[in-house]
Amino acid sequence: MTKIVFVGAGAMAEAIINGLTKGNKISPEFIHVTNKSDVSQLNYLKETYDVQIVCEQKKAITEANIIFLAMKPKDANDALNSLAPYINKDATIISVIAGISIQTILNSLGNRPIARVMPNTSAAVGMSASAICWNELISDGSKLLIIDLLESIGSVKVVAEEDLHVVTALSGSGPAYFYYFAEQFESAAIKYGLEKGDARQLFIQTMEGAAQMLKNGDAEPEELRRRVTSPGGTTEAGLEQLMAHKVNEAIFACIQAAQNRSRELGKLFES
Repeated sequence: MTKIVFVGAGAMAEAIINGLTKGNKISPEFIHVTNKSDVSQLNYLKETYDVQIVCEQKKAITEANIIFLAMKPKDANDALNSLAPYINKDATIISVIAGISIQTILNSLGNRPIARVMPNTSAAVGMSASAICWNELISDGSKLLIIDLLESIGSVKVVAEEDLHVVTALSGSGPAYFYYFAEQFESAAIKYGLEKGDARQLFIQTMEGAAQMLKNGDAEPEELRRRVTSPGGTTEAGLEQLMAHKVNEAIFACIQAAQNRSRELGKLFES
């Protein structure tokens, strides 16, 4: 049976654990979790998902088939150096650390199978948009296993490693952008008379419906927008304000800043 160890127990680790256990891909008894010092978080994961808390990290790492690196980028250097002597040579490393390259991980852990994954926190409800890349030491069988595991938390797209920076900006950070828009639309709706619960329900259904229309793939976003926008109508009036406030430029700047930060994090680690 595959034994998985999560090194790091934060929001992303929890989201993946939630998806894996809900999807019944891996029994909780084969999922082990450790972190730097937050015992209360480990106890929470144990109580919530019935996973195993790692008290003896070295032993767990030695016996692991798959190791998820899920610590914060600032903690990665110390963590990798401390783990390196104990990792099974046949273990597959799956990193969800933003910005840190496969080569950088190889420099710390030696030549071994390594995959980099950028999921998002929607993994907790089985709706992650995950992108993955790997080095040449990942076998075809391991690729299928990793994709199968990740599909229990959402969709998976194989990409070139260089593209993970923009993936991080788009889908890795994307849920936060969506929640920010939800905050603003709700606030505006409440200001102009709607109850909070009604505003939220209408916003959620609107976004779900629009996403489904886009997912059906019969038209580009621009065409779908045009279908909603009658000349001289309410939608046109609203869109004119979005354009006047240069929301498009703000979105480009948002994605640029996030991917730039992803690159910076990698360089900080390498230095």
